[in-house]
Order: sequence, then structure tokens, then C-alpha cells
Amino acid sequence: MVLSLDRWVGKVAVVTGASSGIGAAIAQFLVDKGLIVAGLARRFELVDAKAKELSGKTGKLYAVKTDLAKEEDILNAFKWIEENLGHVHILINNAGLFKDNLLRNGDAALWKQIFDVNVLGLCIATREAIKIMSANNINGHIIHINSVVGHKVLPFPGINVYPASKHAVTALTETLRHELNAVNSKIKTTSISPGLTDSEMTTLNTELSQERQNLFKSLPALKGEDVAEAVGYVLSTSENVQINELTITPVGE
Repeated sequence: MVLSLDRWVGKVAVVTGASSGIGAAIAQFLVDKGLIVAGLARRFELVDAKAKELSGKTGKLYAVKTDLAKEEDILNAFKWIEENLGHVHILINNAGLFKDNLLRNGDAALWKQIFDVNVLGLCIATREAIKIMSANNINGHIIHINSVVGHKVLPFPGINVYPASKHAVTALTETLRHELNAVNSKIKTTSISPGLTDSEMTTLNTELSQERQNLFKSLPALKGEDVAEAVGYVLSTSENVQINELTITPVGE
């Protein structure tokens, strides 16, 4: 199997949650490889700043202001991308939300926010990307940035509905794969499940309790660049090869 990203050079990739952490690392990785990247984020000014940093690269990054909890924002983003950048060939559903909360006495509004971004936003973005790919006979690739907690629940009080939202991503990846197989589509779908990764949602999250911050800092963690390289590996496989699930963890986890 020859690993190469050459067939994606000059093609359009959409990365959600591209303003920091894993999303920013993936966007930069793809730009370095010569792709046209639409970085979707609420804090689009951070994506725009990164785009200026990468202006001399082979590919190009565009900032698209998008709240992944709002369907209208997602629809407008894909419409803008189609009209200004071209047909979408790759979608990286990276945007994710975590709120330190409890199930036994927690805030339902916070639970809803998590599901709106982690599940519904992912589904809406996926639907829009597949519409474009299908209409233009594109053998594209949908990658969901999942989590190890999408496969097992860890004994950390306060993670409330987050593992449930990521278990949903695991199920949605397989459900989509079966749907695509049923219509003989060549669009690939992959779940990438990282272990603990340095990001504003985990080790860099100052909104967490001091106890939780200390716990995260005591554990081995991946870098966003590690996950970006995993994305590159998945995208580099031959057209007849599909990686359904890829789990990566830091040594010692």
C-alpha cells in the first residue's frame, strides 16, 4: 500500500473547530500538503490569523465564521465554500464541546449544548458534504474526530453526557458507512479516536476545577499534531482501502 496525499492536492477540505487545538493542527497539516482548507469556527479571527501565517504554503487556509450548534450557520458555510472555493472533497468533523457537569444534578442546557455540537452539528455538516460529493461524483472522505470515550466510559466524575455524545459518533460512523455501501458510494467514512490530547477542552482548560486540571496535567497526552498525522495517514490510503476506526493514545495511557 503506497501512502500518499497527492490525489488531494488542490482539493477542498473542510475542518470544523479549526480555531485551536486538534482542528488548528489538522488545518495546518492539510495546507502544508497542498490542500485548500476551509476552517470553520466561531472564533474565525483565530483561523484568519493562522491563514496569514500560512500564506506562503503550498495550500491555502480560509476562515469561515460558523457556530456548529446552529444549522443555518452550517448551511451558509457550505454554500459559501461551494461558491468560492469549489466542491468539498474532504470533511473533518473535529468541532467538539465538553462542559464539566454532573448527571445526578446537572444543567440540561449544558447537556444540550454538547449534543448540539458533538452530534447534531456533526450530522448536519456530514449531510451537506455528502450532498456535494454525491452530486459531483466525488469519491470523498468523511472523518469524525471521535475519542477513546466513544468506546468506553472512564471513571472520571463530571464528564456527564460527553461520553454518550462520543458513543453516538461511533454509531454514526458505522451507520453512515452502511448507508453509503447500500447505494454503492465510494465515499469513505472514518472515526479517529484519540486518547487525552492537549487542547483548550482538556489540559489547557482553565474553566475546569483545579482538581481536574491537576489530573489532566499528571497524565500523558497527545499533541494536536499527532492527531493531524493520523488524519494524514487515513487520507493517504489507496482508494480501495477504508480505515473504519483508528484509535491513537499517548504512550503510558
